[in-house]
Amino acid sequence: MAAAGRLRPTGLRCEYRVDPLGVEAARPRLSWVLEPADPSARGLRQTAFQLAWSTNRLAPDAWEKERAVSSIRNSDQMAQVLYEGPPLQDNQTCWWAVRVWDQDGAVSDWSPTASWTMGLLSSNSWKARWIAATPDGAGPGIGAAPGGEALPIFRREFTIDKPIRQALLHVCGLGFYEVHCNGQTVGDQVLDPGWTQYRKRCLYATHDVTRFLRRGVNALGVMLGNGMYNVTGGRYVKFKGSFGQPKLILQLHVQFDDGSTATILSDGAWRVTRGPILFSCIYGGEDYDARHEQAGWDETGFDDRTWAAAQEVAGPGGRLAAQSAPPIKVAKVLRPARVTAPAQGVVVYDLGRNFSGWPQVTVTGPPGAVVKLIPGELLDANGRVSQRSSGGPTSFSYTLRGKGRETWHPRFSYYGFRYVEVQGAGDALRPGPAGSAIIEELTGLFVHSSARVVGKFWCSDPMLNEVHALINAAILSNLQSVLTDCPHREKLGWLEVSQLLGPAIMYNYDVQPLYAKISDDMAESQLENGLVPDIAPEYTVFGGGFRDSPEWGSAVVINPWHLYQRYGDRQILRDHYNEMRRYAEYLGTRAEQDIVSHGLGDWYDVGPGAPGESKLTSRGLTATAIYYQDLDILRRVALEIGKPDEADHWKALAERVRRAFNARFYQAARHQYDRGSQTANAMPLALGLVDPGERPAVLENLVASVRAQGNHVTAGDVGYRFLVRALLEGNRSDVLFELATNPNPPGYVDQLNKGATTLTEAWDADPASSQNHCMLGHIEEWFYEGIAGMRPGPDLPGFRSIVIRPELVGNLTSAAASFESMSGRIESQGKVADGRLTLDVTIPPNTAATIHVPALEPGEVAESGQPAQQSPGVNFLRREAGRTVYKVGSGTYRFESAVGRR
Repeated sequence: MAAAGRLRPTGLRCEYRVDPLGVEAARPRLSWVLEPADPSARGLRQTAFQLAWSTNRLAPDAWEKERAVSSIRNSDQMAQVLYEGPPLQDNQTCWWAVRVWDQDGAVSDWSPTASWTMGLLSSNSWKARWIAATPDGAGPGIGAAPGGEALPIFRREFTIDKPIRQALLHVCGLGFYEVHCNGQTVGDQVLDPGWTQYRKRCLYATHDVTRFLRRGVNALGVMLGNGMYNVTGGRYVKFKGSFGQPKLILQLHVQFDDGSTATILSDGAWRVTRGPILFSCIYGGEDYDARHEQAGWDETGFDDRTWAAAQEVAGPGGRLAAQSAPPIKVAKVLRPARVTAPAQGVVVYDLGRNFSGWPQVTVTGPPGAVVKLIPGELLDANGRVSQRSSGGPTSFSYTLRGKGRETWHPRFSYYGFRYVEVQGAGDALRPGPAGSAIIEELTGLFVHSSARVVGKFWCSDPMLNEVHALINAAILSNLQSVLTDCPHREKLGWLEVSQLLGPAIMYNYDVQPLYAKISDDMAESQLENGLVPDIAPEYTVFGGGFRDSPEWGSAVVINPWHLYQRYGDRQILRDHYNEMRRYAEYLGTRAEQDIVSHGLGDWYDVGPGAPGESKLTSRGLTATAIYYQDLDILRRVALEIGKPDEADHWKALAERVRRAFNARFYQAARHQYDRGSQTANAMPLALGLVDPGERPAVLENLVASVRAQGNHVTAGDVGYRFLVRALLEGNRSDVLFELATNPNPPGYVDQLNKGATTLTEAWDADPASSQNHCMLGHIEEWFYEGIAGMRPGPDLPGFRSIVIRPELVGNLTSAAASFESMSGRIESQGKVADGRLTLDVTIPPNTAATIHVPALEPGEVAESGQPAQQSPGVNFLRREAGRTVYKVGSGTYRFESAVGRR
């Protein structure tokens, strides 16, 4: 018998998700992390693993008796391990577990059991039909309503006559849907399904509805919304465009205890009528008339003889694909911080912070009374809601049915706002017009992606903590089924944000499935000539740089590389290499003498005049620098996926572009690029374009340019990320600290001082610009990688290799960060007091870390109370830049050193 193992496999995931439903991969990828059985253990490694799987749920101690146990694999792999069991079938649930061997050959217990459930594996598996309210092209028909087109609702009854083992519902309702079963709402996700290019791909969700069904008669009901699928206007819109009338496809698979099955399908036997939502636009808002509600419409026994037969129609053309990105959910309820009455019959609610989502009202009043809700980010000089920064007119309205307390929120539209102006109603203290409704309660529902939080950061400077919160509030507001630029006037997937802010987002949230979807969105939006538009999905075609800017389109190359570096996902590189290659080749056709000069450049930099296209940096510098980055990434990707000849091609082309870039933009006498802007010097430094011998002088020039601006940022949307990277990698966190904490405008602290609760679009918080943009949030990288010093190592992806290099600069006396990486939980906590540093570090099993400890003298570093050189598992590497560098394996460490008085 092998000795009891010192490792515990835990955190089991299939295709990056916990117990997922609707998996479509024929060979799903399985992952786990490891915990030490003894928290004091160090240097633990996995040397082998064994998987077990079954279509019957087993107790952990029964796995060894099960035939479906894989052979033992001598490998330290613990992520993206391919399932190798029997072929998987539609709707099949598979339970699995793993055990591992450590470096001493001791085997762990079997892990807790996890599962995954398959979706529908081919188009032939879909037997249901798309249904709508009217035949295609027949006009409004059943949905006609005064002032617009009411949204349809559908229903169907069916009988279950045997005990049920499991019931799985697969549904796609376009543009949005809400599905009910026997009077209950199925699932807690909202604004489903995710937005796509519907001509190419439509996402369906899988729900386990076993608990909703009963023996005998059952009822299904579905409400539909327009979403991005059908943007017809009527109020504010960013664009108009439609893929057709709202429609749905639904397939319910029921497995009985006796092994038999039944399927309930959407088809012409369903019934349809107009619902109570009379107007809905993803941009303009939503109107709901409760007098049109039909009690019990989604339950059995309802009389639907006045309803029409649903029409079987063609789908929009896209293949049905399982939705894997985290669904959108109501994450938080916000209550008013202040209520005012700036005008007769007007009440304004301040919800205390800017966010994405819905206002929710509880009202009483007579039938037909209308409550109009106008959301906005700012107030005007009279205390009324302003939509100047967010796009208008947008409003939500509710018409009362007049029966006691009524609670309502929109379903199929959302907005970014802090304030809600209520018209046509009053509250207990501020009566409205005669016969109007009374607001009993108004709250805000914060609606965003349910991506798991994986990172935490804190430091001793309260202002930096507020900046961290400011940025994260904006990230969450824009973390939808695409990464939007703002949650109100645009709501589009502008791609530069996804690639430039990607690493910062990935420190805070688990977004691998979302970013995989974004990569698919880009692939489906790519043109025949290789161009990737600035937005994906491309619902509307913009002109000039707003459709073709290299800093935006290059997300098709950069995002898959981010996923490989952060999650160890090599499959994403294989899946999207062709699109990456085609885009780089497209940029080559736009280059003149290897210089690419089109696009928007350093958007929203701080220069003369209003913000917009770059003022301080030539477009050719930013576009060509990104082009070089694309080529260098393609070189690395080609090597990773086994294409060495192509890697040589990309390497040679990248070197040619580097030489052309320096010949065009580098001013050797001044040690600067282009016009010497922050962006112009930072991008070459961060991307490796500067000749090694020139790097110190260019970095010094960059620092001087920051000092010359009074420690203010002038870099914009594109350049700022590289300013952060260049200063971080150049060991100038002192400069970043002064930039981030500068109280004078423009900057983060100025935004906070002006009352911002989310990061604003413009550095100066211009009220004409959005007050909820995440595009300038790149300082998050420095919080984690600079202050806390927690970085991915250069050796292995997915944080199998880790670097800890904390930088407590400025007035910082302490900082802490944790990160749930693909390889396990990493922690770094530093504190300086009385001239001594204490650095606590946790490194997960099966990884290794290089730790840079600030120290006046190398011999003065202690670890766990003894000289570091004598501490078990701590290996001295070198002394550099005032730090002593050690290599450690997994474990918890406490380093102490003298760093001088602060």
